[in-house]
Amino acid sequence: MFSDLDLDDKLCRATADLGFKTPTSIQQLVIPEAMDGRDILASAPTGTGKTAAFLLPALQFILDYPRRDPGSTRVLILEPTRELALQVFEQAQALTRYTQISCGCITGGINYGSDRDLLQANLDILVATPGRLFEHIEKESFDCRDIEILILDEADRMLDMGFSTVVNQISTEARWRKQSMLFSATLEGGGVAKFSREILKNPVTLEAQSSRKEHAKIHQWIHLADDLNHKYQLLLHILKEQTESAVIFVRTRERLMMLKDKLLSDGIENCYLQGEMPQDKRNMALARFKSGEVKVLIATDVAARGIDVPDVSHVINFDLPYKADVYVHRIGRTGRAGKKGTAISLVEAHDMDIVRKVERYTEQQLRRRIIEQLRPKHKESRPAKAKKKSKAAKVSKKKTTLKKKGARPARPKAPAKKD
Repeated sequence: MFSDLDLDDKLCRATADLGFKTPTSIQQLVIPEAMDGRDILASAPTGTGKTAAFLLPALQFILDYPRRDPGSTRVLILEPTRELALQVFEQAQALTRYTQISCGCITGGINYGSDRDLLQANLDILVATPGRLFEHIEKESFDCRDIEILILDEADRMLDMGFSTVVNQISTEARWRKQSMLFSATLEGGGVAKFSREILKNPVTLEAQSSRKEHAKIHQWIHLADDLNHKYQLLLHILKEQTESAVIFVRTRERLMMLKDKLLSDGIENCYLQGEMPQDKRNMALARFKSGEVKVLIATDVAARGIDVPDVSHVINFDLPYKADVYVHRIGRTGRAGKKGTAISLVEAHDMDIVRKVERYTEQQLRRRIIEQLRPKHKESRPAKAKKKSKAAKVSKKKTTLKKKGARPARPKAPAKKD
């Protein structure tokens, strides 16, 4: 129970309204340590409740130590994308519904005038994207001196997007803070570790792994496709016969636009998310999908970590991503809020190396399935195994090498002379 974590009754009541029954593993690990004032370096797979893991202790801090004088933001949460920032902001609003805590959100793509009005208010919590916030810092329209807690979410994604310098500058501006927390989907590699050393002081490292029960919530399989047209026919069949709602991932904007138009011509209404899209259009697309007005959302990887819709029945990889960890983030859009989900990948021959990367990374084999009327003509190619060379072949190769180098065979010893 959340009440066992010494959280205020108002926060426990809000968690119950959101349908949170018992704390997830990452919440059980993080909340007690964070409430003790420790710096946190945490890793958790997508969909395991880490947003509440950092929001709840931050909110408890504000309730325990209410503001005495008017001032600027007390808790700053940095998110790599607009979608994630808005998602975290919405959850912050839901968790503070029974309190007087004020929350705000600043992202790119919004009118600067709206930002200024927000920043002039006495905000307790601000959720922001690094680039837009740093612009306000440079213009001296945002003051970091009142920040008491700094939270960096999706730190690995921030590094991938090139935000490390800006985040470090924001961290320096907020150097009077009492506590810092850094969350990442993975702590593998030196990038996040180096980043954390620059931001955190003597942090406690917490890693939550998805249990088998969590993994089992997402059923995963692949369909082999002969070519692009065959792949599209598989997609069409799946959308018409199997899905209730679906997020379709593609690699490029060009593929997205092609797929959007082709599905519309086949009578399947859809909306889409891609990079460099005006914020009002992003919000409208997500709102249509969340409300159920449109059942199909097509997205590039800009949206892989920014869609939090509890009733997505299917994630479909029309194009597989190049990196295995991106695959995991994509499929995490289904099987949320305790529900089961399905992740299907449409795989051409040139994608098989990526499939094997994903299988190694997730430590499970992706099942192969066939739609009878769309059975592939070609069989799956298996990686060639290196043949072991015989001892005779090795000796022959050695002799050949000696000949090429001009080496002469050793002369036999002369027989000993007899007296």
